[in-house]
Amino acid sequence: MENKPDWTFEQAMKRLEEIVRQLEAGELPLAESLERYQESMQLVKFCREQLDKAELQLEQLSFDEGAASVQEEV
Repeated sequence: MENKPDWTFEQAMKRLEEIVRQLEAGELPLAESLERYQESMQLVKFCREQLDKAELQLEQLSFDEGAASVQEEV
């Protein structure tokens, strides 16, 4: 995976799907399969980090909404 700071989650997922198709086809030489596998692991890590960030943002939004509701009740 090219370490591009401007990759989006969607771009990374698309590339990951592409790699999976290539590996499942079983037509790549062993060395290239290993390279693709390594790239896929980097993509999985990137996607996991993006999902973790999104989850944290959702939790923060929920917390902020809950705090706002409590303030309104007081």
